[in-house]
Amino acid sequence: MPNPMEKLANALEALKRLQEEGRSAIRAKDLKRTEREILLKNGFIQMVMKGWYVPCRPDDRPGDTTPWFSAFWEFCADYGNDRLGDQWCLSPEQSILIHVGNRTVPKQLIIRNPRGGNKPITLIHGTSIFDFRGSIPAPEAIVIRDRLRVYDLPNALIDASATFYSRNPTDARAALAAISNASILLPKLLDGGRSTIAGRLCGALRNIGRDEIADEIKTTMKSVGYEISETDPFAEKIEWNTRQKSESPRAARLRLMWRTMREEIAGKFPLPPKRILPPEEYLQQVEEAYVRDAYHSLSIEGYQVSPELIEKVRSGKWNPEASEEDRKQRDALAARGYFQAFESVKKSLSQVLNGDNAGKVASKDHNGWYRELFVPLVNAGLQNAGSLAGYRSGRVLIKGSRHIPASGDAVGDLMPVFFELLENEEDAGTRVVLGHFAFVYIHPFSDGNGRTARFLMNIMLASGGFPWTIIPVDQRAEYMHALEVASVEQNILPFTRFLAPLVQGQMNGEDLAKLPGT
Repeated sequence: MPNPMEKLANALEALKRLQEEGRSAIRAKDLKRTEREILLKNGFIQMVMKGWYVPCRPDDRPGDTTPWFSAFWEFCADYGNDRLGDQWCLSPEQSILIHVGNRTVPKQLIIRNPRGGNKPITLIHGTSIFDFRGSIPAPEAIVIRDRLRVYDLPNALIDASATFYSRNPTDARAALAAISNASILLPKLLDGGRSTIAGRLCGALRNIGRDEIADEIKTTMKSVGYEISETDPFAEKIEWNTRQKSESPRAARLRLMWRTMREEIAGKFPLPPKRILPPEEYLQQVEEAYVRDAYHSLSIEGYQVSPELIEKVRSGKWNPEASEEDRKQRDALAARGYFQAFESVKKSLSQVLNGDNAGKVASKDHNGWYRELFVPLVNAGLQNAGSLAGYRSGRVLIKGSRHIPASGDAVGDLMPVFFELLENEEDAGTRVVLGHFAFVYIHPFSDGNGRTARFLMNIMLASGGFPWTIIPVDQRAEYMHALEVASVEQNILPFTRFLAPLVQGQMNGEDLAKLPGT
């Protein structure tokens, strides 16, 4: 008779087989009852709803949302495909969000199917699926995105409610910007005689400067007898050039986010200091801030470091070969990596202080900062050398966040646009706030994004004459919450209001990021 450890090993083998098949949603019937019970007891699966589970890790803390948010979309795809076959589809509004790269986990996901029960299905951590009874598009109007069945973009824009445009203006504008000509929309508008929707789309397209497409839709609809009354579904009109070189909807969305958020930042960030320090004096102050900077930045990421360890690493007295204890200490290796990255950042900082464009310097040098952070871990054999290659190719998750960063294949679209925006941004405060936020929003690396973003933030601060500024670890919760609100709700004000007093305090000579014991 198998002992408890053999039973657990057998259950883990069964779970592994399911995961190798690509299943993130585990049905009760996929496992034997004994396997399911032992996996649940030992923390390798958690129940999402009766009869459905997702994999997790035994060391996940109770209430940790990360395992669920990371599995959410895969779970919904598995759940829909298993229960409904091909007779389901996400709502047109959610389909648009998927098309433009917005994978924020919604509080309630609407799934349309012809036999829906019109009631919510409660999941975990405040999420649910609403089983909406309604028709779904013809098969040719449905596309598959990561096994999710969604409306194709033209049909989603046509079937989306008028309120979607005012509630999700950035996403809606990014989707509209992907419409290259009127013929993409006209067949369904004409076949259904959808004059009201045609008027709304004409108004929406005109809102983003696509007058030619709006005119073509309006003229064609009128030519077959439909009266078109244009209505702009957006709450406001923005000046935005949609005639960019060909790029993905997700890249257009990043441009729109920047355009919208920069207006919200205006007037809410400190004015640059009247006296700009000479480069040598500025760099000296940065060097004096190193120990505090390293302590707080590493502590924010969860590393257990001390000022003594940081000084030991900087002075070269720490030797990874000296003892087995040091060699195994990931915290010490992280501190060494931070020192090496800091030295690299200072070289970039010198270029900016001497007049180089901060966005261009960051674009050229940021991969080098990232590599220096992790070279010690690679040299110690604790991390694969391939991780130093640069931008990630797979998924990455932000612990506890409903924001799901762009897929690996999207990073290559987004980063050139990000640095273009940074290079061309004239307002220093906007460069600081959006430089940091947009970088962690994209999350281009598999690790080290927070540390790199704080380096980037300080490069942008220097470009405006602001002093090097440290985010204190004791304000971590407020810091992370402000980034979460910006990512999930597209509200940049809390993050602006978080950074502004830290920068102002530094300008006033206040020590807001002290070392322990001081």
